[in-house]
Amino acid sequence: MYKNIEKQDPKLFGLIQKEEERQRDGLELIPSENIVSKAVLEAMGSSLTNKYSEGFPGARYYGGNEIIDKIENLARERAKKLFGVPYVNVQPYSGSPANLSVYIATCEKGDKIMGQHLFDGGHLTHGWKSSITAKFFNAVQYHVGEDGRIDLEEVERMAMEEKPKLIWVGATAYPKEFPFKEFGEIADKVGAYLVADIAHIAGLIVGGVHVSPVPYVDIITTTTHKTLRGPRAGMTMVTEKGLKKDPDLPKKLDSAIMPGSQGGPHNHTIAAMAVAFDEASKPEFKEYAKQIVKNAHALAERLKENGIELVGNGTENHLILAKCGKGKGALAEIVLDEAGLTVNKNTIPQEPASPFFPSGIRLGTPSITTRGMKEREMEKIGDVIVEAFEIFKDLELPDGKGSEKREFLKNFREEIKGNEKVLELRKKILKLAKDFPIPDFFV
Repeated sequence: MYKNIEKQDPKLFGLIQKEEERQRDGLELIPSENIVSKAVLEAMGSSLTNKYSEGFPGARYYGGNEIIDKIENLARERAKKLFGVPYVNVQPYSGSPANLSVYIATCEKGDKIMGQHLFDGGHLTHGWKSSITAKFFNAVQYHVGEDGRIDLEEVERMAMEEKPKLIWVGATAYPKEFPFKEFGEIADKVGAYLVADIAHIAGLIVGGVHVSPVPYVDIITTTTHKTLRGPRAGMTMVTEKGLKKDPDLPKKLDSAIMPGSQGGPHNHTIAAMAVAFDEASKPEFKEYAKQIVKNAHALAERLKENGIELVGNGTENHLILAKCGKGKGALAEIVLDEAGLTVNKNTIPQEPASPFFPSGIRLGTPSITTRGMKEREMEKIGDVIVEAFEIFKDLELPDGKGSEKREFLKNFREEIKGNEKVLELRKKILKLAKDFPIPDFFV
């Protein structure tokens, strides 16, 4: 597949080979990662990358876009049908640019916006203090309750008091189903734009295992590379409700993308999105989405049975947040990484440490479900995670500065490489990976 890279750039070829070996011999449990089909990869590597196409179909700034127009329209029409919306823009480079375009289209600098608190699972672009979205806009943030669910009473109270111009519903680390209907009612009371960021759950919505936001929100943003199993890209959509609220929303969002925040679209990526949308329209994708949720539930139950505490006491989607002890998320990430399970450290609600050294890890089942694993394999993976937790349970990060903690983690990573228990766990994961190889349909 990489014969020209191998000949022209052997150093890069070697690195690609190592990464493919890592993916092949380990298991990806990061919920925002998946495995794309060969067809998606072929589109990503096609000659479409050669063409500049600033503007939109029928209104380009460059010539020679007759075929590109048809490709982009194909992607847009497939997305509209897939999600049941009247307007789609497939040009955002990723999820954050898609979200930024919503601000540009609906808000003025200094307007008040509402989003979910980062420690409670929210996304940076929903108004977190270190994001440009909080520097340009007046952000207020809501939380989850003791049960791990969004505190709707707080959301309504905050909305009524703050009167935001825009409200986000959607998150990056939330293991419950999103209450789109309730958010819609709250947004209507204060006249706010309601935007659903479905980046994590887009594939679950298409697969019919998560409620759709389409009847309740004005705008939808998403990525296409998580549960939707497409290329790394973003997308914005407007619903019928959004059109009734503001008939000019499509024009505003188009202008917010080009020329508001981006230049030429990535035509090769848009073609790959079209491929992924077609794949997601097939009946087998619905079965895949169902299995993602079944697997997540099975993995969560196995962890709970063995004493690992989960945010929200489980999951209703593809994602699990496991508590590791104060500041120990990085320790868990390192041990599991050495054992062949890729996870990411993550904050938990009411985080007792910091987002740099958080107290949880985030787990998900999209990638391992693509490999054909089911509930029985989730039990085996859960057992490995439980054993891995035993390795670091008595360790504590130093109380000093961040540099001291980073040095501690660096040394810990080196020490753990030769740990007999970790090597034993690595063998178990390698066997699972070999028993469930990345399918021939996929790379």
